Amino acid sequence: MDKVTRLASEKGVVIFSKSSCCLCYAVNILFHELGVNPIVHEIDQDPEGREMEKALMRMGCNAPVPAVFIGGKLVGSTNEVMSMHLSGQLTPMLKPYIRLCAEISTREEE
Repeated sequence: MDKVTRLASEKGVVIFSKSSCCLCYAVNILFHELGVNPIVHEIDQDPEGREMEKALMRMGCNAPVPAVFIGGKLVGSTNEVMSMHLSGQLTPMLKPYIRLCAEISTREEE
């Protein structure tokens, strides 16, 4: 669980995913369309992936992937993320990270 907690708090928006998961892909695309570049950890590519999957379930994920963290806090899986998006609750949570991405893009262009 320590590795999951550490990785989840390294960046503003973090998704724990599996490379073969279509719902993980859909959540990742949603964030990109909202102007956020999340850090994606493919747990099926990690030697400690099984332990990470178990840790995510212990943390309260209904499904181990996708597991979305914003600001180091667990938001949930696909159902929670999509519900928050449809109800208008997701975008305000992402505002600090949208701005950050825009600032980085501006700096890279200079």
